[in-house]
Order: sequence, then structure tokens, then C-alpha cells
Amino acid sequence: MKITTWNCNMAFRKKASVILEHHPDILIVPECEHPDKLIFSDDIPAPADMCWFGENRNKGLGIFSYSPFRFKLQRNYNKELKTVIPLTVTGGGFDFTLFAIWANNPGDADGQYVEQVWKAIHYYNRRIKSNQTMLIGDFNSNSIWDRKYRVGNHSHVVNKLDRKGIKSCYHLHYNQEQGKEAHPTFYLYKHQDKPYHLDYCFASSDLARSIQSVEIGDHASWSRYSDHMPVMITFAFPGAGS
Repeated sequence: MKITTWNCNMAFRKKASVILEHHPDILIVPECEHPDKLIFSDDIPAPADMCWFGENRNKGLGIFSYSPFRFKLQRNYNKELKTVIPLTVTGGGFDFTLFAIWANNPGDADGQYVEQVWKAIHYYNRRIKSNQTMLIGDFNSNSIWDRKYRVGNHSHVVNKLDRKGIKSCYHLHYNQEQGKEAHPTFYLYKHQDKPYHLDYCFASSDLARSIQSVEIGDHASWSRYSDHMPVMITFAFPGAGS
């Protein structure tokens, strides 16, 4: 199974072909327009399943399946945590709980970025289990800003997930420390000299044991499309996806 997150920086309909060349089974797309606006040419494969969440029809969170996997929104979805989306994923040979994330809620006075993830992992505490669980998307956070967010900062999120045996796939695969990532996922204003690591896939240990590869898009190839680089993780689940 290959799962990918890519903040497309809007206008996904014009950029879908680029990311689909990498054959994701599941694709998480922050800053994706509403499905009514997603009119693709005939040579772009249609998703087998999809869902979308947001208030701005030009800029929400899209979740797409290009495989047998199907999505079902969990009944305890908290609409106040607008784009932290709890989904049950089935049909691809391996069932799991997926939290698709775009940490961006300007209307929350407590904080619009990593605070959203912090709130979510408490609200969904019973759903975030030590097995068959994944959290993936644009977290808009890094431990380098911990002092700015004194309650519910990035390290608090990482540590709480770690206590459940849920770890960042990138950091596991490349043996990296939080805040010292060698591969940026975001370039401020698309400038190569302003790199940050903001996009993550956290997986429970049973899933993480099956990581085959973790790929981060490079600036030269992707900055023409977005300020974010795609994060692509391939798992070797028997019979799962492609």
C-alpha cells in the first residue's frame, strides 16, 4: 500500500496528474477544492472513493482512494476540529483507522495549527489505538517552534503518540530526530533557502514494521506546483492495495 500526503497549494484539478504519476493507493490533499470543482480530463483516473471537508470551496481537505480501499467517516467526528478527519478504511486487504489532517482552523482562539492536532489526539484518545492506526497530513508544526506553542506543542503531540507506540514513519525510516530533519516538506514562499518539515505520517508499530520506503519530493521537481513537497510512504501489507 502506498499512502501519500501532498498539500497541493490549491487548484488540485490542474495538478492531479503530477501526483498520480506516483500511483498512490490513498492520497491526502490539504488545500484541495470542493469535488464540484474537480473536473478532470479523460486521461486522469477517477478516484474509486473520495471525501472532502472544509468551509472554503476552494481550499479544503480531500481524501482519495485509487485502489480498493474505501472510507467511512467515524460517528464521533468532531466538527469543531474541522479538518482532522477520523475515517475507517476498509476493502484493501487491510483495515485500519486513518486520521487525515490539515492542521488549519483560523476560527479557533486556542490556536489554529498544531493545537488542532493536540486537541484531536485527546478527543479521539480511545480511537487512536496502539495498532491499526495512522495519522497523516499537513500538521503545520515542527519542534523548532515548541516555545511558541507552550501547551500542546509539536513535541507534546509526538510524545503523546509515542506513548501509544505511534511514531513518525519518516523519522523511523531515516533515523532522524524531530526538529533536525534532513528532508524538508515545505519551502516558505517556495524559496529553497527557507526549508521546513511540516508534513507527517504517524503509524502504529504494527503498521510501521511494514514500511518499505519513505519518499519526500524534491524542491526542483515540485516547487512549481506547491510550497509543500509530497510525502509518500509504501507499506508491505500482504494483499493490501496495489
